[in-house]
Amino acid sequence: MALMPVADALSAILAGAEPLPEEMVALDSAYHRTLARDVAALRTQPPQAMSAMDGYAVRAVDADLSARLKVIGEVAAGRPFERTVGAGEAVRIFTGGVIPDGADAVIIQEDTRVDGDHITITETAVTGRHIRPPGVDFREGDVLLAAGSRLSDRALSLAAAMNYPELAVRRRPRVAVLATGDELVMPGSKPGPGQIVYSNGYALRALARAEGAETIDLGIAADTVAATTAGIRRARDAGADVLITTGGASVGDHDLVKQSLEAEGVTMAFWRIAMRPGKPMMHGRLGAMRVIGLPGNPVSSYVCAYLFLVPLIRALSGRKVIHHVRARALLGRDLAANDQREDYLRARLEARADGTLIATPVLKQDSSLLGNLAAAQALLVRPPFAPAAASGAECEILTMPE
Repeated sequence: MALMPVADALSAILAGAEPLPEEMVALDSAYHRTLARDVAALRTQPPQAMSAMDGYAVRAVDADLSARLKVIGEVAAGRPFERTVGAGEAVRIFTGGVIPDGADAVIIQEDTRVDGDHITITETAVTGRHIRPPGVDFREGDVLLAAGSRLSDRALSLAAAMNYPELAVRRRPRVAVLATGDELVMPGSKPGPGQIVYSNGYALRALARAEGAETIDLGIAADTVAATTAGIRRARDAGADVLITTGGASVGDHDLVKQSLEAEGVTMAFWRIAMRPGKPMMHGRLGAMRVIGLPGNPVSSYVCAYLFLVPLIRALSGRKVIHHVRARALLGRDLAANDQREDYLRARLEARADGTLIATPVLKQDSSLLGNLAAAQALLVRPPFAPAAASGAECEILTMPE
């Protein structure tokens, strides 16, 4: 069976991945959710002209240097002044106070001398100075948050200011993770002969949650078709949008995931792709549930999840930006020519004083080495049949999450 190119595999996984239904959530629950609709301001901000400083609201025509004005009242935030400012008059005003009728400038308090109920101007007023005009931030009807954007902390503040107590967002994708392998034991256990501590699920679930998904831990299934199919059924019964399996994806006698998926009715789209690490990855669908079968080696598992699961979660979440953005860097060491598989080398990044990034692949690229994966900041992408490259040559990278 020919190996599927990486781009084709990603297209197959994303095919038909429509945004999930919307739901209304309170602002405090909307952080990092994806907007389902454009959000237009329900009010004008500020609704009236307001003072940007503490001082005095005046008529600029009256407030020349050394002018003496009578203070006829006070304006504080939320407590407007009901009278009109006339010739030779001023109103004490505080930041956020509504500019009273008749006034067209604010003299800051440092530019006045106070004498009882009068002030003397020590800096000539300028029309409009220290005044925030109505709508300077936004006006009613302005679309300030777009559908498909992920809500940041600042966006939540803006939505609140636009007078929204809740927002329409996309439902979070549900990602179930099922590990397979008789050799796996949980962290904190004492591994027996030939056993290893299970680690893949912790990275995969964290990666999915960071992209806004809900996660379901299906634990570890033994290397039997019965145990694996039982895990697949639990994912389906839990309403998972995506099932991730780890391990059992290769061609050995005990690699039973593909057989188990097909036994449960999963329609396989592909098995084995032209990339390193991650060649034995597979993908299929069981009704509405998408299945990604990841290799068991921890580096292969993570790299494949980063390249394929993350864009799928973003697509199901309705995000505007789905694909990873590649950057340019300079090689930190020589690289040999590549073979027919697209290579994703774990690399350390260093920024020069001028901002140029130096990407240095770690020396040991074995797909079982978690220490090198954890220490890397990027994946250095080598196309199939890329020629040898010398240190200092330009290269393409994908930065990894911090």
